[in-house]
Amino acid sequence: MNDIFLTNQGKVRQHNEDNGGIFLNSHGVRLAIVADGMGGHRAGDVASLMTVEFLQKRWEEESGPMLTPNEAEIWLREEIKEINQRLFIYSEENLECQGMGTTIVAAVCTNKFSTIANIGDSRCYLYNESGFKQVTEDHSLVNELVRSGQISKEDAENHPRKNVLLRALGTEVNVEMDIFTIIFEEEDILLLCSDGLSNKVSEQEMISIITNSADLNEKANSFITMANESGGEDNITLALLRFFDNSESR
Repeated sequence: MNDIFLTNQGKVRQHNEDNGGIFLNSHGVRLAIVADGMGGHRAGDVASLMTVEFLQKRWEEESGPMLTPNEAEIWLREEIKEINQRLFIYSEENLECQGMGTTIVAAVCTNKFSTIANIGDSRCYLYNESGFKQVTEDHSLVNELVRSGQISKEDAENHPRKNVLLRALGTEVNVEMDIFTIIFEEEDILLLCSDGLSNKVSEQEMISIITNSADLNEKANSFITMANESGGEDNITLALLRFFDNSESR
């Protein structure tokens, strides 16, 4: 497996409130995270950084090899619930951080499967022999309107309340998350990203980058460049993971 993580401030924002990374545990299993912080006075970056640092530490201390999807799902659910409560308490105790929260999309990636958890509108896409598709559901107002048939997918692109989230990490005592597992096979690619990428780069443009012959680094930089060329109004963050060898376990 090879991978790359990139984050970029974009062309408009004063600060980068996105965080993330790709981390290895002692068994060489990867945890990829993208978190897009929001709320409070510069508190978005507090929420996303606290989340990533907590999960990174827990992951690097994790002694289990994560042999089954069930083990990965339990780990993600328990650790995300824990950091949710920590964020909520921190925001209650620190006036400047009241109302802060963050999206999260995280993936435990082994050479057999990827277990993915998400809250909010940071996304995970999968490219495999069947094509390229979004595998997470946005927890947003406009996505709910699309799902219920009140507006079309095209309407959602320019909806005035596009940024309204129905779920975020750290804003309530308890949080619901989506967790599911997909098969991850040779040559498959996972893309995790914040909405600074998915709002600016169309699915067709994503496909053109994912399927070209460039290496992962070039693909990742192409995503950042394209999002900035399309306005770059938001921070842009992505993780790319490509499974290229069944015997590779690094």
